[in-house]
Amino acid sequence: MECFKASIPILKVLCDETRLSILSMLSHQEMNGCEINRAFQCTQPTISYHMKLLVDASLVRSRREGCATVYTVNEEIWPQVRALLDAICTVVKEKRKDAQ
Repeated sequence: MECFKASIPILKVLCDETRLSILSMLSHQEMNGCEINRAFQCTQPTISYHMKLLVDASLVRSRREGCATVYTVNEEIWPQVRALLDAICTVVKEKRKDAQ
């Protein structure tokens, strides 16, 4: 279980419905902060907070274009995130198997 400690920050970021929705939207296209904000019934500071967490966890990349910030999914990290989730599922399956 020690191997999962380094993954805790990413898992914490992923365990929020708004952030998962943002990731889903960004998986289809890059978007600026205003476009993301319009998709939610949240204040701009709330969306900025979610975006900061996603960027800090390296799940999303940001770049400035004029006065706007454009966000895109960081495709380089997703194979590792997928491997992490697969490893968690494997541990759970093994525990269930052992319990039977």
